[in-house]
Amino acid sequence: MLKISKKINLLKKPLYFLILLLLVFNCKQKKKLEDIKEPVTTRIENPVIPGYFADPSMVKYEGKYYVYATIDPWGGDELAVFESSDFINWEQKHINWPTKEACTSLTSNGSMVWAPSVIQAKNGKFYMYVSVGSEIWVGESENPLGPWKNAKEDHSPFIKGDMFPEYHMIDAEAFIDEDGQAYLYWGSGLNWENGHCFIVPLNDDMVSFNENEIQDITPPHYFEAPFMLKKNGTYYLMYSEGKCTDSTYMVRYSTGNSPYGPWQEGANSPILSTSKNSTTLGPGHHTVFNVNNQNYIFYHRIKDNNDTLLRELAIDSLNFNAAGDILKVIPQGGVSKFTYE
Repeated sequence: MLKISKKINLLKKPLYFLILLLLVFNCKQKKKLEDIKEPVTTRIENPVIPGYFADPSMVKYEGKYYVYATIDPWGGDELAVFESSDFINWEQKHINWPTKEACTSLTSNGSMVWAPSVIQAKNGKFYMYVSVGSEIWVGESENPLGPWKNAKEDHSPFIKGDMFPEYHMIDAEAFIDEDGQAYLYWGSGLNWENGHCFIVPLNDDMVSFNENEIQDITPPHYFEAPFMLKKNGTYYLMYSEGKCTDSTYMVRYSTGNSPYGPWQEGANSPILSTSKNSTTLGPGHHTVFNVNNQNYIFYHRIKDNNDTLLRELAIDSLNFNAAGDILKVIPQGGVSKFTYE
């Protein structure tokens, strides 16, 4: 009996080894499956936000990005507003101001809500300069999502449509210099020609100014959408030229030694225009922001201009050479995902 028992135990050993090998294999396979993760998004792709929007402005606050834009075609009763923590996944929001109804005066025309510029001032508050009825209104808020209100106690426009009736009083953009002085730039042309750019220093309240201090500082080949960028002591006045409904729309820039100029057009201007294959068509009305010492240009491009005007939001890197010239932007379909600051 003893010999038989030993024989049976010997026969069982291969079975035990097989079971052990299967257990080890299953464990390894399970670990491999656990190691498999969803693909990691490494790029911010264009269009940045699905849908048809234009004239973007952006602020970053408490780790989140807030984008404000025109709703195409030709504006809406309100602005498009979006929130994101990574510039990839966006949630649409709605703010209470501005609206077409709330921003209408005796000098307004029928134009809708357009072209916001939002900035956080040195007092911590947020200020919005926005075109409604072809004149400029100013709002204020403690938070990017509001509640917003007309910053003027009498609820009147900030720049009336008839201030300079021979020009278009739209496309305002605020800039705060290193010394804390804030300026407002604005202006376009009527009938797609003869655009002019105006500047006025703002008082500390960001909602008042001296009309006698308004100056016309129109740079070469300017039509509309001014944006001020300062780098290494040089002032870069960036702006759009052309007609925003077709391939002639583009971004140009000029440089000066003060917020007022005098201006000399940049060596590589225009720095962003319709690509040869027209995948980037009529780019313009942009903003510039910096993440981890890299500048980005955030703009709109035309998606469809056959029957109506539909535009979408796009982003590309903005770079400089050693001489301080802005390099031409070659659209790359997007940029690498931002790393956290």
